[in-house]
Amino acid sequence: MKKSHPLRRVVLAGAATVSGVVLLLTLKPSSDPASASAQGTPPQGQQSVAPQGSGGAQAAGNAEAQTLTGDVVKTDYGNVQVRITMAGGKITSAAAVQSPSGGRSTEVSTNSVPKLNQAAIQTGSADIDAVSGATYTSGGYKKSLQSALDKVGSGAAAGSGGAGNASGAGGGGGSAEAGGSGAAQAQTLTGKAVTTDYGPVQVRITVSGGKITKAEAVQQPKGGRSDQISGDSVPKLNQAAVAAGSADIDAVSGATYTSGGYKESLQSALDQAGG
Repeated sequence: MKKSHPLRRVVLAGAATVSGVVLLLTLKPSSDPASASAQGTPPQGQQSVAPQGSGGAQAAGNAEAQTLTGDVVKTDYGNVQVRITMAGGKITSAAAVQSPSGGRSTEVSTNSVPKLNQAAIQTGSADIDAVSGATYTSGGYKKSLQSALDKVGSGAAAGSGGAGNASGAGGGGGSAEAGGSGAAQAQTLTGKAVTTDYGPVQVRITVSGGKITKAEAVQQPKGGRSDQISGDSVPKLNQAAVAAGSADIDAVSGATYTSGGYKESLQSALDQAGG
């Protein structure tokens, strides 16, 4: 039997050693990103970002809005009722939920109400001019608008508009309008109905701080040519009464009888305020 050569044994032993080392290397645990991530450690180069908060800042920036509906005001041609939206102390929208309709009234309302809505938003108050040719609708609109404004920020003021309507029905009472806190007390006074050759004239005014802040005709000559004359003259007389603060105002050209009746009724309303 031959003896194995020593050199051959060395070569075999070396090969066995190399095989063992290779086997050990293949059994070493892997450290790939997927296995690390499964253990809760973020892979290299990535960051975990917490979700950003939402809703808090947005809610804080929204101004609270309030929708208020004024009293129903009866006019010779139908009811007028105004609804407004207030936000940040301003009128942001205005609409007539009731207005005169039927025949000529529909045309008048269609023309005048959008103008009155726009004027209410622009002025932020009921101190708006009457629309020419829509004196009754304008008067009812302004009164309902004022009653809606009286309700701003005060639940108790919700009934103040009703008192204003009651004062207009009679010969003039001095009912005080409920205003906001700290506001000057205002009086709504209705003068006597004055008969003219073309129809009765009756004036209602609001007095605050010793001044006329609003004037309107609750009765005026109407029918045929009188409608045109009243529609032209009454708004001018209303403006003159507020500007002068008295019944010492000029007659409107072409409306002598209406102007005379207006001034007399206006004076009788002022007399109720001790003026």
